[in-house]
Amino acid sequence: QVQLAESGGGLVQPGGSLRLSCAASGSIFSFYDMGWYRQAPGKQRELVGRISVGGTTTYGDFVKGRFTISRDNAKKTMYLQMNSLKPEDTARYYCYGGASWGQGTQVTVSS
Repeated sequence: QVQLAESGGGLVQPGGSLRLSCAASGSIFSFYDMGWYRQAPGKQRELVGRISVGGTTTYGDFVKGRFTISRDNAKKTMYLQMNSLKPEDTARYYCYGGASWGQGTQVTVSS
């Protein structure tokens, strides 16, 4: 089973950028499709986007070209580059893969 750990969250002003990382251990990372999800207070967890083993990405409609998911199989790490952040992007961001969830990292967009 894979273990996942997110990092890179924090407080950023509207219009700013953040890069989240999801580091995997304990299993063969390159075998798994991976995904980023987020959950805001009082709301359901929603899909931000996914990246396949081969690197194909899909995104939630709200992303609208602002976010990019990538992966480095050699480093067993997945990334989420977030640009043009909005207050409504405030949420806890989780990575998922290999039937495992990370603990999440908080992203707060506020002036």
